[in-house]
Amino acid sequence: MAKRSKAYEAAAAKIETGKLYAPAEGIALAKEINPSKTDATVEVAFRLGVDPRKADQMVRGTVNLPHGTGKTARVLVFATGDKAAAAEAAGADFVGSDDLIERIQGGWTDFDAAVATPELMGKVGRLGRILGPRNLMPNPKTGTVTPDVAKAVTDIKGGKIDFRVDKHANLHFIIGKTSFDSRQLAENYAAALDEVLRLKPSASKGRYIQKATVATTFGPGVPMDPNVTRVLLEG
Repeated sequence: MAKRSKAYEAAAAKIETGKLYAPAEGIALAKEINPSKTDATVEVAFRLGVDPRKADQMVRGTVNLPHGTGKTARVLVFATGDKAAAAEAAGADFVGSDDLIERIQGGWTDFDAAVATPELMGKVGRLGRILGPRNLMPNPKTGTVTPDVAKAVTDIKGGKIDFRVDKHANLHFIIGKTSFDSRQLAENYAAALDEVLRLKPSASKGRYIQKATVATTFGPGVPMDPNVTRVLLEG
């Protein structure tokens, strides 16, 4: 097991053993005990009561965080003609078709999100083995396969995130940076939580959110009460 830094250990010591924190309280504590001097990312992890091996229990979705993520996503768009021009005008970082496909096939994946027009998905589909495991594959369910590529770029740049449960039934998503105030982080968390709850599969039985943790990039995880789904912003 990797040895933890003194700053990490000091931060972990401030978490009360055995306590499950209410969401707003846990988020505020994670921000307070961030051991890094940098503007760290704040991330939430859920353990869900689903079996992701079954198609009817897959949890995947998108949400626009009211205060954004705190980082500017690098967006790639597969488009040609007028739609390529619209994507560029909306602020896409990379726009193209066959040239980008060839570049990605060569191993390049230096971007945070990918968008494609429907007519190019026949070609983009060849990249599934590269982009799929990195959660970068355009998908109509997340709004990244669309004729309105300009809107998709604007949404992603403005703080839209997508999430997908992994094979171990864990789900991770960003709620901002430590430079955000606690209210902004709590409001972002509430928006994401509402969408995760809305997407609960009907085939999922028992407790849906079994475990919840919030942490900064280099900080310890703060356990939150998974039964508290109404995020109180006071206190």
